[in-house]
Amino acid sequence: MIKKNKRNILTGILSKHRKGFGFVACDDIEQDIFIAPDNMGNAMDGDEVEIDLLPDYLWRSSPEAIITKVINRKTTEVVGTFQKSKKFGFVVPESRKYREDVFVKKKDFSGAQRGDKVVVQITKYPDRYNSAEGKITEIISRAGQPGGDIKAIARSYGMRETFPSRASAEAKAVRKKGVTEEDIAGRRDLRDKTVFTIDGADSKDFDDAVSIEILENGNYLLGVHIADVAHYVKEDGPLDKEALKRGTSVYLIDQVIPMLPKALSNDICSLNPGKDRLTLSIDMEVTPAGAVVSHEIYESVINSKERLVYDDVSDLLEKNDQAMAEKYAHIKEDLYMMNNLAVTLRKNRENRGSLDFDLDEAYITLDEQGLPAHIGIAERRNANKLIEEFMLLANATVAEHFYWMDSPFVYRVHEKPATDKIEQLRTFLRTMGILLKGNADSIHPKAVRAVLEQAKGQATENVVNSVTLRSMQKAFYSTTCEGHFGLSLKYYCHFTSPIRRYPDLMIHRIIKKWLHGEDPAKLSKHFKKRTVEAAELNSASERQAIEAEREVEKLKKAEYMSYHVGEMFNGIISGVTGFGIYVQLPNTIEGMVRIDDLNDDYYDHIKEKYALIGRRTGKTYKLGDEVTIFVDHVDTERREINFLLA
Repeated sequence: MIKKNKRNILTGILSKHRKGFGFVACDDIEQDIFIAPDNMGNAMDGDEVEIDLLPDYLWRSSPEAIITKVINRKTTEVVGTFQKSKKFGFVVPESRKYREDVFVKKKDFSGAQRGDKVVVQITKYPDRYNSAEGKITEIISRAGQPGGDIKAIARSYGMRETFPSRASAEAKAVRKKGVTEEDIAGRRDLRDKTVFTIDGADSKDFDDAVSIEILENGNYLLGVHIADVAHYVKEDGPLDKEALKRGTSVYLIDQVIPMLPKALSNDICSLNPGKDRLTLSIDMEVTPAGAVVSHEIYESVINSKERLVYDDVSDLLEKNDQAMAEKYAHIKEDLYMMNNLAVTLRKNRENRGSLDFDLDEAYITLDEQGLPAHIGIAERRNANKLIEEFMLLANATVAEHFYWMDSPFVYRVHEKPATDKIEQLRTFLRTMGILLKGNADSIHPKAVRAVLEQAKGQATENVVNSVTLRSMQKAFYSTTCEGHFGLSLKYYCHFTSPIRRYPDLMIHRIIKKWLHGEDPAKLSKHFKKRTVEAAELNSASERQAIEAEREVEKLKKAEYMSYHVGEMFNGIISGVTGFGIYVQLPNTIEGMVRIDDLNDDYYDHIKEKYALIGRRTGKTYKLGDEVTIFVDHVDTERREINFLLA
C-alpha cells in the first residue's frame, strides 16, 4: 500500500524513457510510479519532482500520477548532434534518456555547423507544446571528425578529458620536479631488485609491478609494488579534488578519460622501465601450497627492469616460445616461478568457491576514421591471470591487515545474492538441466561455482554465466568490512590501482599515515568522514563509468552490424522477454528478434521457463537455443540491432 499525505502529494526522482513516459522513484515506496507522456509537464530525466497520485480506478496496472511541479533540475545542458536550417537549429541528444530535441535560435549557434557534436545550455525548459530552448556553449568535435562520437558520449556523462587549469598546473609542477633524493630518503631501495611490469600492449599507465624470489625455507617472497600516487597528489589540493570528483579512469575503446592528468598517470607516477619510481610495496611470504604466512607493507623506490606485454609472456608460458625465451632470458626463471605460484593461488580460489564468470568480452578494433573494423573476443591468457592472482592476493592481504588495525578504511564489498534472485536463477537452471544446490537464503559461493563448472564447455556456457552474473548483487565501496561473496573472501579492498581508482588512493594515504607513526586516534578522526565520502562518491562514479563504456560499445557494435544488413549469422538466444528474444552472436554482438516478426504463430511469454511458446504449434524459443538469424535493420542513433529468424 502506498503511503501518501491527504492531498496524495509525493516527491521523487524522475527516470524518463525516450518514448515519452517515465517513472518516479519515491523514498519508502517500493513501487515506482508511472507518468504518462501527457502528464509529464516540463520535467526532464533526473529532475526531482512533485507528483499528484491519480485515483486508484484510473491506474492501468500500477500506481500513476501527474507531475505538478519540478523541485530541482538535474539537467542544465544537453550533449548532442547539431542540425540546422537557415533561421534555427536543433540539438538531437546523444543520451538515449533524453527524447526531446533542444531548439536553438540562429543567434545562439556559436559557430556550430550541421553534424557537429555540441553542448547546448538550456535557457528555457520544455512544456507540453514546446521543445526546450538553449544556446550552444561548446563544440566537442566537428562533423565527421574521428572519435567525435565517443567524445560526445563521454561528455554526455559529464566526463571531460581536459583538467581544470589549477589541477593541470599542479601535475606539471610535480612532473617537472621529478624523483629527487629527498623523495627517496627513508624508503627501502629496491632499484637493484628484479622488478617488472606486465600489461596490455596498448597500456600507457603502469601502476603495478611484481617481483619474486625463493627464500631459504622454500617459500616464495612475492612482491607487489604499487605507484605511490599519494606522495604526489596532496590531500585537498586541486588534483585531489578533481580526482575525487572523477573517481575512476574511464576506458572507451581507443580513448581514455583519466582520473589524473597524463603528466602523472603516464609519466611521473607510471612505473616506466628504466626510471626511478616511488612505490608502496607489500612483500608476502607464500608457501608452495599458496598460504600467506607473513607480510610487510612499506614505502619503497624501484626501477622497473622490463615493460612486459601479456601476449609475449603468455607465449612464453603457454608455448615455450623460443623467441620470447631468448628475449627475456634474464627474467625467464622469475616468470616460470610466478606462473607456478599463480596456478596454485588460482586453484585455492576455486577450492574455496571463488567465482570466475568467464564471459566473452568484446575486443573492438577501430580504423583511422574511428569506425569499427573488427569485433572479436578479448583473450584472458596465462599472463593476464597471473597478474590478476597477485593483485587479488595483495588486495585481500592489505584489507585483512587494516581490518585488525581497526582503522578507517575503504573496503570492496560484494553482498550475497537476494533470496528471490537465487530462486529465479534456480528455476532458470532447471530448464538448462543444471542443479543449484543449497538454501536460497544462505547460498554459498561454492554452490554457484558448481553451476559455472557444469556449464563449462557447453554451447550455453556464456548464457549460463550471464544469467548467473545478473543474479548477483553489484559490488560497491564501503567503510564497513562485509566480505566479498564473489571472491569468497572475508576481507577485500582495492589497493593496487591508485592511478585510475580513487579508493585505492585513499587507502594509500591511510597506509602512509600509519607507516609514519600517526597517532591512531588522530588518524581515525581525520579519515572517518573522508572514507565515507570516498566510498559513496566512487561507488556512484564507478556505475556511471560502466554505463558510459557500455553505451560506447553498443554504438560501435551497432555501427559494425550496419555494414552487415541482410547477412546471415548463427547465434544463441541470450534473453527472452514479452516483446521478443535477444540473440547473441559468437563475437558478443546482441540483437533482438521482435515477437511481432514471429509470424508463424501467436507466441506467449512463459516467464518461469524463459521461453516463448507458440499457441498453435507449441514451437518453443528458449534461453540457450541455437538459432540462425539475418540482420534486418540497425538504428545506430538508438544503438538498436534488429534480427529476423532465418
